[in-house]
Amino acid sequence: MEVNDYFVIAMFLTFIGLLFTGFPVAWVLGGVSVLFTAIATISDTYFDTMIGLDYITLGMAVNRIYKYMDNWVLVALPMFIFMGLMLDRSGIAEKMMKSMQELFGKVHGGLAVTVTLIGIILAASTGIIGASVVLLGLLSLPAMMQQGYKKSLALGTIASSGTLGILIPPSIMLVIMADQLGLSVGDLFMGAVGPGILLGILYISFILIYCFLKPEAAPIDPNRRPIEWWMVLDVFKTILPPALLILAVLGSIFAGITTPTEASGVGALGATILAAVNRKLSFKVVIEVMKGCYNTTAYIFAIFFGATSFALVLRCLGGDEFIERAITAIPLGPYGVMAVILGCVFLLGFFLDWIEITLIVLPLIAPVVSTLGFNINGYGVVSNPEMVWFVILIAVTLQTSFLTPPVGFALFYLKGVCPPEVELVDIYKGVVPFIILQLTGLIIIAFWPQLVVWLPAMIYG
Repeated sequence: MEVNDYFVIAMFLTFIGLLFTGFPVAWVLGGVSVLFTAIATISDTYFDTMIGLDYITLGMAVNRIYKYMDNWVLVALPMFIFMGLMLDRSGIAEKMMKSMQELFGKVHGGLAVTVTLIGIILAASTGIIGASVVLLGLLSLPAMMQQGYKKSLALGTIASSGTLGILIPPSIMLVIMADQLGLSVGDLFMGAVGPGILLGILYISFILIYCFLKPEAAPIDPNRRPIEWWMVLDVFKTILPPALLILAVLGSIFAGITTPTEASGVGALGATILAAVNRKLSFKVVIEVMKGCYNTTAYIFAIFFGATSFALVLRCLGGDEFIERAITAIPLGPYGVMAVILGCVFLLGFFLDWIEITLIVLPLIAPVVSTLGFNINGYGVVSNPEMVWFVILIAVTLQTSFLTPPVGFALFYLKGVCPPEVELVDIYKGVVPFIILQLTGLIIIAFWPQLVVWLPAMIYG
C-alpha cells in the first residue's frame, strides 16, 4: 500500500472515532478534512511524502459548496420537509386511523394492518421517518396496548411502517442521491414505488399470517361493530385528501408537467390547504412548522458543507481509487461484490446517518458498480438503469439500518413516545421479523431489477 492509502484509512477511522465524542457530525466532517489537509501539507513540506494536499484543496471545497447552494434541485428539500411537517399537524392521520380501525376491527391483526396502511400513506405524503414513527406511535400504540396486542408485534409494526418514509417518494433521501450521482429524480421516485409497495405487502402478509396462527397476539375488540358500507365510504373519504395531494405531487412529476422542485412547492401548498380545511391551521402552527423545517434543513445543509470538504480531501488522497481497487479485488462475481457493498452500507448504517452515507460513501462506490457488468434492460427509455437499480438497493438497505439494534434511529424515535412500561428490549424483539422481511425484499429487488426499472420505463415509454 502507498502512503496515500494509509491516509485514507486513517481519515475514515478518525471520523468514525470522533463520532462517539458527541460532537455534531457536520463539525466532525469539516474538522477531519482540515486536520488531514494540515497533516498532509506538513508531511509533504518536511518529509517529501508527495501526498499532494495543501490549502488550495480547501479552497476548491468552497467552490463546491457554492455549487450546492446554487443547485435548484436541492430547493425541493425544505419544501418537502415543510409538506411533511404540515401534514403531521393537519389531523389527517388521526381521521384515517379512526375510520380504518372501524373497517378492520373484526380481523385478527386488523389494527396492525391499519397502522401499516397509514404508514404507507404517510410515507408517500411526508417522507420524514422521525415524524412518521412518532405520529404512528402516539396514535396507535395506546389503542393496540388497550386491545391486548402482544407488545413486540405492536412495536415492530409501528417502527417498520414509519421507516417506509425514507423510501417511498417523495423521499428527500432520493432527491439527494439523484443530485450526487447525476440521475433523474423522476426515475428514482418511480423506481422506488415498486419496492415500497413490495415491502408494504410483505409487512401486511406477515401480520395476517402471524395473527392467524397466533390469534391471542392480536385479539379482536368485542365491542367492534360488524362491517357496513358506510365504514368503507368513510375510509374512502379520509384517504381521498392525502391521495389527491400525492397525485398532485408525484403525478405532476411523472407526467412531466412539473420538475421535482416545482412539485415540492405544490406539495407544501397542498399540505397547508389540507390543514386549513381540517381547521388545524393557525399562526402558531405555521411558526412551529417553519421552525421545524428550518432546523431540519439547516442540519442537512450543515452536513452537506462538512461532507463536501471531507469527500474532496478523500478524493485528493486517492480514496476513490483505493476503494475501487479493494472492491474489484473481491473474487465473488458481480452479485457477490454487490452483496459486500450492501453489507458494508448496512453496517455503516449502525454508526452513520443516511445523509453522511449518501454524501460520502455513495459517490465513492457508485463508479465501481458500473464496472461490474450488470446488464439491466432499461427498455430503451431509462438512462443508466443499472445505477437507478443500485441506488434503490442502497435506499432499501439504509431503510433496514433504521430498524437495526442497537442504534437504529427509528427505535429511539419510538421509545421517546412509549409509556414507561415499554422497554427498549421490547422494541428490539419487535423489529426482528420486520428486519428479516426487509432483507427478503432487498434480495427480491436484487435478483428482479425490473421491479425498479419497469415503472419509469412504462411511464416515459
